[in-house]
Amino acid sequence: MPTGRLNMRRIRDVLRLKFGQGLSERQVAASLGLSKTSVGTYLHRARQAGLTWPLPQGLDDDGLELLLFPAAPTVPAPERPFPDWISIDRELRRPGVTRMLLWEEYRAAHPAGFGYTWFCTHFDAWKGRVRPTMRQTHVGGEKVFVDFAGDTIDVIDPASGEVQPMKLFVAAMGASNYTYAEAVASEGLEDWIGAHVRLFTFLGGVPKVVVPDNLKSAVLKPDRYDPGLNRTYAEMAEHYGTAILPARPRKPRDKAKVEVAVQVAQRWILARLRNRRFFSLAELNAAIRQLLDELNMRVMRGYGASRADLFATLDRPHLQPLPQAAYTFARWKRARVALDYHVEVDSSWYSVPFGLIREEVDVRISGDIVEIFHKGQRVASHLRCPGRRSHVTLPDHMPSAHRRHAEWTPARMLAQAAKLGPSVTAFCEAVMTARPHPEQGFRTCLGVLALAKSYDATRLDAACRRGLTIQTRSVASIRSILKNGLDRAFLEDRPEDRPLHHANIRGQGYYH
Repeated sequence: MPTGRLNMRRIRDVLRLKFGQGLSERQVAASLGLSKTSVGTYLHRARQAGLTWPLPQGLDDDGLELLLFPAAPTVPAPERPFPDWISIDRELRRPGVTRMLLWEEYRAAHPAGFGYTWFCTHFDAWKGRVRPTMRQTHVGGEKVFVDFAGDTIDVIDPASGEVQPMKLFVAAMGASNYTYAEAVASEGLEDWIGAHVRLFTFLGGVPKVVVPDNLKSAVLKPDRYDPGLNRTYAEMAEHYGTAILPARPRKPRDKAKVEVAVQVAQRWILARLRNRRFFSLAELNAAIRQLLDELNMRVMRGYGASRADLFATLDRPHLQPLPQAAYTFARWKRARVALDYHVEVDSSWYSVPFGLIREEVDVRISGDIVEIFHKGQRVASHLRCPGRRSHVTLPDHMPSAHRRHAEWTPARMLAQAAKLGPSVTAFCEAVMTARPHPEQGFRTCLGVLALAKSYDATRLDAACRRGLTIQTRSVASIRSILKNGLDRAFLEDRPEDRPLHHANIRGQGYYH
């Protein structure tokens, strides 16, 4: 309920503290237990009446009340006509237009017309009578209010017969009440963003401010003063050059426009479609669009014009232009770079420069592209991997040692081993053959090849020959053979391995 008028004693205290003591309006309000708005209203009336402190001597309470709250004068129609409140309300929605300007224009046309205080008081009373939700004044092209309706409408899968409830996205322009509605599969982020993109296309421009509710797709951290916006939602707003101004939690009056629009949409659209059956989302939205056009063309009581007419005159001229390309949906996530300089996205791993190990990065997933940002700078971009549990690695992101390791192949490994001796080659081949995948033996082979830095190739080849004999497959065994000199027995041919020379033995040369 509105607060009642203060008695004259309390009003005298307000005037004394302000004009006599020089306190601020906030201090006066705190001292007297009043709201700052109430104090400001009484002080405004005192200034309009030319009152200061101390009050004129002999001014009693009745006289003070008459000065502050003058009675409404009689209205001789020709000299003091009532303003056209509908026209006044419409003009106030134009950018830069104020009540004072409209009152001055009214007095210019009717010099004997009503005063400014009477003008404002009766205009507010008219707005309250016409429609309570009109109490907020919205400038043309400034705000669009968006929300989901509580009721749903079903779509039937023609193949399985499964019934899926669809959500109704509703938007309303602040100045004209021009309404947009469409059905989407869910209140999820992708459907939420897609509905906004189609809303701006429907409007043919972009309002300066979008006022959503505090649903998760819009606001990650509801807060009265500093709400945390969803990163994708904020990026979409930046793309269109608009601002997101969420309604305060549990303050439905902040978005009264869309609250009324949701109610109208449920009665005008959902109620009319309740007995129809739809087998696709496109079919449902085609039916919604037809009813939506009828709603926007319908003349509103109290305005004398339709939503479409008001939109054309109030909102459309002040909308910002659409960007050249529509926003492409993208998801964002925060990730920490693992020790293998990869980040996880949808069960696959994508590389970043190895210097970012343990750093937090922002990952943007859009269509077939995965982009990774560190402190606002893009550090990696990959084609999205269609499978799961896959690694996508760019050579430039790897340390030099890892890059050299990644360039090895089985053929190159054996070619490098052949430079050190046939037994080294045979040993490396045996190691790779013993593993399910040859690459799993690379580390062992590289360890054996690295022993050539400490031992000459002849000894290493002999050690590998001994390793093949005893069927070892580890670097540690080859290193132990070299360290303990066990390779020396294999440096020279053993007597039993030498070919025999006898007159009765023809030898291999006989056959050539």
